[in-house]
Amino acid sequence: MKANRRGFNLALGAVALGTLVSTALPAHAADTIKVGVLHSLSGTMAISETVLKDTVLMAIDEINAKGGVLGKKLEPVVVDPASNWPLFAEKARQLISQDKVAVTFGCWTSVSRKSVLPVYEELNGLLFYPVQYEGEELSKNVFYTGAAPNQQAIPAVEYLMSKDGGSAKRFVLLGTDYVYPRTTNKILRAFLKSKGVADADIMEEYTPFGHSDYQSIIAKIKKFSAEGKKTAVVSTINGDSNVPFYKELGNQGLKATDVPVVAFSVGEEELRGVDTKPLVGHLAAWNYFMSLKNPANDEFTKKWAAYAKAKNIAGHKDKPLTNDPMEATYIGIYMWKQAVEKAKSTDTDKVIAAMAGQTFKAPSGFVAKMDEKNHHLHKPVFIGEVKADGQFSVVWKTPGPVKANPWSPYIPGNDKKKDEPEKVAAAK
Repeated sequence: MKANRRGFNLALGAVALGTLVSTALPAHAADTIKVGVLHSLSGTMAISETVLKDTVLMAIDEINAKGGVLGKKLEPVVVDPASNWPLFAEKARQLISQDKVAVTFGCWTSVSRKSVLPVYEELNGLLFYPVQYEGEELSKNVFYTGAAPNQQAIPAVEYLMSKDGGSAKRFVLLGTDYVYPRTTNKILRAFLKSKGVADADIMEEYTPFGHSDYQSIIAKIKKFSAEGKKTAVVSTINGDSNVPFYKELGNQGLKATDVPVVAFSVGEEELRGVDTKPLVGHLAAWNYFMSLKNPANDEFTKKWAAYAKAKNIAGHKDKPLTNDPMEATYIGIYMWKQAVEKAKSTDTDKVIAAMAGQTFKAPSGFVAKMDEKNHHLHKPVFIGEVKADGQFSVVWKTPGPVKANPWSPYIPGNDKKKDEPEKVAAAK
């Protein structure tokens, strides 16, 4: 992690000074610009990732219909890493070295992102990562268009502790057993401790990817919540395990009025296969919901509905749904397009330099901005309640976009980590 941060500062600083020489292979064929799509289309994460592949393809079709980029059409190269983390790295190397893609849009889990990160850094490739994550990372070769913890996890728990959120005093930190949930919960434990919450009032549980039996865990949560203080559940369960978790929540009658659950990886798509009537009032924290009312979102949802019907996309042709990672994917590909046009090149280092400060009128209703230094978006935060139809009703939001802080102040030593590559380069 320390090496990643140091490499980011040195390399990006060198770009700013115009001294970095690209080592990337030629980025595209003479007639097209190749775009990599690296999402699980099978396995436990396909429930979440497949639709992101389709979002990239929709955006590529839109861009090509308007003349492409630099006068060339975009050519998607789609691979399936199949929810297999080492396979992500193999497919990433294939995309860059063999297929010669100019950019990749992909990954959902942090374990998949960390699997491919050394490949993108070694080969000087470019990855756009569209999902909320645990932070504690900064790479010159990655643009993070999902939320950092201060743009999702911390505001969500603050809301649960507030009067409007139910004044929770005890917390169940429930997640899938990998780096994102564990690091996020490490941050949340430290945050809760800073607010006076005792260790005895925090229960932490993890289940493997693909876990399907939540009967005993829901029973434990019910017992924990019966011990006198208002309890809330913070869920970082990922992938198709969310379906049996929410079904069991309904089966055991754990209602939002008793023990509210706020989820960080459950959106409209994950609730598609669940009876949401027993789940009304449970929460999710994101930077976008399909139910937001504004002209940009109206256009986005209509485009998606038409595309899904035209392409006969499973599930979506009859019930088209949009969600936060789809919006983050869409923002990312258009920002990349703008950066390529500004740089007049698909060269990795030139595009990285041109990405700084890029803006895009997002379906959230706000203008998303790529931070000039830390490769993260400035994004609004929304907390939504599950409705009977599987949509979300926004119950809380920030007044405007929040700047991402990838280095949580609740992790010891992070106060010394500054995103100032120009100063680092100048000091050299």
